[in-house]
Amino acid sequence: MTINPVVKPFLKWAGGKRYLISEIKQRWPATFKGTYFEPFLGGGAVLFSLQPKKAVVNDINSELINCYKVIRDNVEELIQCLRHHENEESYYYQVRDWDRECTFRQRDATERAARIIFLNKTCYNGLFRVNSQGQFNVPFGRYKAPNIVDVIVLRAVSHYLNEADITFLNTDFSEATATAKRGDLVYFDPPYDSNTDPASFTGYDVKGFDREQQLRLRLLTDDLHKRGCKFLLSNAYTLYTDSLYRSNPQYHFDIVEVPRPINSNAAKRGKVDEILVRNYSI
Repeated sequence: MTINPVVKPFLKWAGGKRYLISEIKQRWPATFKGTYFEPFLGGGAVLFSLQPKKAVVNDINSELINCYKVIRDNVEELIQCLRHHENEESYYYQVRDWDRECTFRQRDATERAARIIFLNKTCYNGLFRVNSQGQFNVPFGRYKAPNIVDVIVLRAVSHYLNEADITFLNTDFSEATATAKRGDLVYFDPPYDSNTDPASFTGYDVKGFDREQQLRLRLLTDDLHKRGCKFLLSNAYTLYTDSLYRSNPQYHFDIVEVPRPINSNAAKRGKVDEILVRNYSI
């Protein structure tokens, strides 16, 4: 399958891998021909950059997975639905508050997918954040002319998702890799660890992702290694992630510096150290 450069993320996503793609590609096994697994899909930057022929991808965010499925199955109706959305503050808050309604899950799948894209394009700094009730709570972004309906990208993504063999899951990251076997490769991009507040997360999912989850993920990488699977993992470089992964002599541990342009706190944007851990040689 030829790589199509127009196939790229249709959402601006906190923690997106756009700035890490070159580092990931440098560490990608040249002869890989198995199934690609991505248990923390997010904005899909790595999937769309690599465009594997067969993949199993997952995210705990059900509305995000719904969005991918709608783009695959019903992109033209989605485009028409997006064209009805307005970059206006009071309208934005009306749409944002849909998930406060008890009937939200009963709304049409295409309508809900369009909502995610619209909010992402018009909210403050392209954040996806929910409160303790799981409700989207990012304020209006006040952009003059956001590109709400990116027809070319949406159609290109839809074409790829139909041309390739892509399985979408909405489950726990461990369950998402249950069928991974020798010869397959798993890329992990979990919610990042933090030196300052390890018990919290950015609000991407109401369940959070604390250090107990980080440890579960570390144990899963060991299990995959025993199964004969390859894995590549990215995370923040912290004392904790250092202690989790550097201790295994069979793992390659690299520290890379990347920009982080999305953060609700402007002081926290800028270049940060991240890690790339893999269990194979290149």
